[in-house]
Amino acid sequence: MSELKYIVLKNKGTKMSKSGIQSLQLRRYAWLSIAAAVATIVLKSAAYAFTGSVGLLSDALESFVNLAGALMAFAMLTLAARPADEEHAFGHNKAEYFSSGVEGGLILLAAIGIIATAVPRLISPAPLEKLGIGIIVSLSASLINLAVALLLRRGGRRFGSIVLEADARHLLTDVWTSAGVLTGIAVVALTGWTRLDAIVALVVAANIVWAGFSIIKESVQGLMDAALPEKERHAIEKVLRHYETQGIQFHALRTRKAGIRRFIAFHVLVPGEWTVHQGHLLLEEIEEKLHALLANVTVLTHLESLEDQSSFEDKDLDR
Repeated sequence: MSELKYIVLKNKGTKMSKSGIQSLQLRRYAWLSIAAAVATIVLKSAAYAFTGSVGLLSDALESFVNLAGALMAFAMLTLAARPADEEHAFGHNKAEYFSSGVEGGLILLAAIGIIATAVPRLISPAPLEKLGIGIIVSLSASLINLAVALLLRRGGRRFGSIVLEADARHLLTDVWTSAGVLTGIAVVALTGWTRLDAIVALVVAANIVWAGFSIIKESVQGLMDAALPEKERHAIEKVLRHYETQGIQFHALRTRKAGIRRFIAFHVLVPGEWTVHQGHLLLEEIEEKLHALLANVTVLTHLESLEDQSSFEDKDLDR
């Protein structure tokens, strides 16, 4: 197809499709997320060791979740990149939803760990130490997370990857979490009210719970074959309406998304006297326009006769 371009991998002498190139780029983003998680674990653990703050401990625990989520994302992106086979004729793209679902679950586990650590400290507060260096170290980790989160969000929107978007939202949540923790520690340093450290940790846990449920909800929607976004559906309908002015009709339009791949299916009704060749050329033209409209799309069409009454009786999923 005209939109499909190939590059030659000089070291292997093989060709890679556009979707293959995208898969490599997605995994590079995952490697970036893994590196950021390792860096922030080291920095935030050091900040907790300096200060003894349960707020900073909660921040460090969430970074371990970031690492687990990034590793899971890399594994699922690698699986999703595998080509279709006899047992998975539509590809492996739905593997991305397992990644984001697991990451949401890990976020909830992190919240439980934070609560278990913060409640005893709330009951029996303890003094904090070396707050200045702890704040500087934790702030450095947060800046790393912010930069990586913005890159992942841009990549997720560019490629339509739920894994990258979930990872980006998780890291941005981590940034806001860190901001709250650092604010709380600064207030503790100024006022000496040590219980505030534990209160901040509990607020962090509540924020993490909300983020975890949001990610899990989106993963479930993907596994349930939710339709494409309304904006994309309207764009598809606009393409089809252009042909309706020529006396051609459409029905049974269905869409869904699996990871970065979109699926569009519909019936095309043409005059009964058309030849098979005429119908085929029309479908090729429509499919080409839809491929130009949306990236990573699979189009399934069914040709029917306008003069056959049965053509209008098969709009349901179970024909």
